[in-house]
Amino acid sequence: MIDFMGKKQWFFLGSAIVIIIMVISLAAFKLQPGIDFTGGTSMTLNFTPQVEHDELRQELTALGYSEAIIQKSEDNFLIRIKEISVEEKEALISGLETGLDTEIGILNHDTISPVIATETARNAGIAVAIAAVAMLIYIAWAFRRMPSPFRWGTCAIIALIHDVLIVLGVFAILGQVANVEVNALFITAILTIVGYSINNSVVVFDRVRENKTKGISPDFAVTVNSSLIETLARCLNTSLTTLLVILALLLFGGTTIHYFVLALFIGVLVGTYTSIFIAGPLLVVWEKGEWKQMFPWRSSPQKAA
Repeated sequence: MIDFMGKKQWFFLGSAIVIIIMVISLAAFKLQPGIDFTGGTSMTLNFTPQVEHDELRQELTALGYSEAIIQKSEDNFLIRIKEISVEEKEALISGLETGLDTEIGILNHDTISPVIATETARNAGIAVAIAAVAMLIYIAWAFRRMPSPFRWGTCAIIALIHDVLIVLGVFAILGQVANVEVNALFITAILTIVGYSINNSVVVFDRVRENKTKGISPDFAVTVNSSLIETLARCLNTSLTTLLVILALLLFGGTTIHYFVLALFIGVLVGTYTSIFIAGPLLVVWEKGEWKQMFPWRSSPQKAA
């Protein structure tokens, strides 16, 4: 039998280290907001013949767009600049064709005003907050026959926050090193991760409830450990099949959904970890009041008999 509960301090320590790194990354780098949140113009361009990244950067600077963010994906370039009119867009494309001696195909073009962008950012934050509160209430109601049902809901929400923080931290780092921006699709990914994380935690908690009702052990830690073992194969199989589909999208999907899929991949991977190694063990710590023993160096050594 795998002793998850006997190693819970190490799980908590690993998560604490990662979360601290992610929080520091968020504070230091912050997320790079895309045009969905700041307003601006985004274009996906194809060049015939192909041009180099540095050549495109130099030409954009010469045309007055030194602040442009450029990302290359396969044979296409994704360019994000300040909001421009249709006439300015045509002048920009013409200037690039002349300066780079190439023909340009516009594969995608989006323009969002700053007012709409601000409203989108506010609504995104509200949506995530409402989702978290609604799930807390739902889990507390679903496990209302258990002692202290809000503890169950709170542990699931803590696991959810753990997952979201890691995804946010990774994208803050990517924004710093690769100019990766977050947009409305990223918020969709976060909401999807929220749902997936809660679903995994509920599966584990539901088995804990069943085993507690059966009275398989007077020790709550043993009950949770047995429940984790019983649901381990189900959680891993579900996550593995989901990750395989996401990986296929990540490798063969289009440029516009690349970072959306990457966020999903990270979220599902981390969500699988937290449902097994964080949510259940945290519930045991809370139920047994073992807060002082959450980390290895605070565990009390067993006294010799």
